[in-house]
Amino acid sequence: MDSLSRKGGFEPGYSTLEDWILAQTIPFSLDSSELNDAIDRAMARIGDTVRLLGFGEALHGKSDILLLRNRLFIRLVENHGFVAIAIESSFPRGRLVDQYIAGLGPDSFDDILELGFSHGFGHLDANRDLVEWMKEYNSDPSHAHKLHFYGFDSPTEMLASDSPKQLIYFVLDFLGTIDPVQGEEHRQRIEPFLGQESDWDNPDSLIDPAKSIGRSPNAIALRAEVEDLYEELLVRRPELVAGSDPARYQEAVHYAALARQQLSYHAELAGNSLDRTSRLLGIRDAMMAENLAYITSREGSQRGRVMAFAHNRHLQRGRAEWQYTDDLYSWWPAGSHLDQIMGSGYAVIGTAVGVSSSNGIGKPEESTLEARLTAAPGPARLIPTCKGQGLPADEIASLPRRSGSAKNPTYFPLGPESFTDFDWLAVLDSTA
Repeated sequence: MDSLSRKGGFEPGYSTLEDWILAQTIPFSLDSSELNDAIDRAMARIGDTVRLLGFGEALHGKSDILLLRNRLFIRLVENHGFVAIAIESSFPRGRLVDQYIAGLGPDSFDDILELGFSHGFGHLDANRDLVEWMKEYNSDPSHAHKLHFYGFDSPTEMLASDSPKQLIYFVLDFLGTIDPVQGEEHRQRIEPFLGQESDWDNPDSLIDPAKSIGRSPNAIALRAEVEDLYEELLVRRPELVAGSDPARYQEAVHYAALARQQLSYHAELAGNSLDRTSRLLGIRDAMMAENLAYITSREGSQRGRVMAFAHNRHLQRGRAEWQYTDDLYSWWPAGSHLDQIMGSGYAVIGTAVGVSSSNGIGKPEESTLEARLTAAPGPARLIPTCKGQGLPADEIASLPRRSGSAKNPTYFPLGPESFTDFDWLAVLDSTA
């Protein structure tokens, strides 16, 4: 009999971590039918109450993890009622990709790989494969429920933050279609404070607060104007919904809320507090969480379930930490917010790797969690953590942490917190 109940609780009796690993491991290969069976078994345990399933990546850009993501999403669509995927890319840019898979945008993926993605993610072959599969799926008339693509990251790049212009103009265009006079009045008041794109996305501002315009007189005035615009949407809700529809109205409100948060991000960029970087990381993840909550609400009310894909650190439940050179940054990631917002409606699968030579990640040291997990049948496996229930607490607490990456600062080794931060772990022997 399976020792894991439908609700996810472990039966008592695992005296060692190895006992638990051997009893609970679901092995699979990326190139076999075992993968679909492993996914189905995991989803049966995760249950039907989950509306948003996070799938984290242990480090950015490795094709093996991206391939697993694609095959996981395809199976979730085919067999488990999923209708949308949201990835760690700019929220407003994702709208162009969604239009493309609906057959309404440009004719070629090459036309959207820059404008439709942030962080250069449009150049990853696995993202092209994912989007082209979604477009083909949507073109089949036998599929009544069409798929949707979203970005859910804040409008930021690795070393800079976008201008709030795209978000603000979306709201102004919405208001202008219903009330041209008020829409134009807001536009005339806002545009003098927007400045040039280059004023906002200066990469030097991440290192030097003096290079940021986030607390300039124009930025302060713009925040006040955006606050007025947001308030107008709220107080005129009945009128604006009647002039459009509930979905379009809620979308405009969400864009306005994001514009407010984007301006707060820029204000923090211009600050000099000791916890400036942690604050910036926290604001970004709070925006991610709000985007995912909005996406799930938009899709889940009538259509289906959503999968989110991002780095483990963004989707985990617990507080995130990042040791970079001599500095330690700490913040609440998107997953911790979603745990509060959605409760049992949110579940997350984290990933781990044994070896990734190209990233300076060698064989895990003896007794580390990665060493123990990769010793189980593989070459890949799914393992339910279920918040650590039924596991030997003393042994978990004493786990040594493996060495990090000599080349990739986006890799974070597993630790005792991994048992509570994730519902499941997908562990690959290597990223060959």
